[in-house]
Parts: sequence; C-alpha cells; structure tokens
Amino acid sequence: MSIHDERDIEANLQIGPTEKGMVRLFIFADGLEIPMDFEPEEAEEIAEELRAAAATARRAQPKR
Repeated sequence: MSIHDERDIEANLQIGPTEKGMVRLFIFADGLEIPMDFEPEEAEEIAEELRAAAATARRAQPKR
C-alpha cells in the first residue's frame, strides 16, 4: 500500500494536547484506536508538512 492507493475506510481523527505536554493525534477506525503522541516541536513539523501538502494538492487540482 502506498500513499497514492485509495481505500474505502472511514476514520475519525482527533487532535489535542495531553496532560503531559504532548500533542496527541488519535485515530479511530473499524474498532482500532491509534494514539500518537508528539513533542510540540514534532507537531509543528507535522503541521508544516500538512500545509505544504495542501498547497501542492491545491496546485494539482484541475481548474473548474
């Protein structure tokens, strides 16, 4: 499986701070729960990657 393979799976993503000063991404899909904790600096890097991917995707969208 690669990032370009489409899947017909629904998932819920929650993002928030933990009591220990971490940033948690919590993914729930098909009865599976995946908590992923990151240091604030790591979370900021992930946010930058998301912004860059969104900008690239926007440029790749066909014109309407």
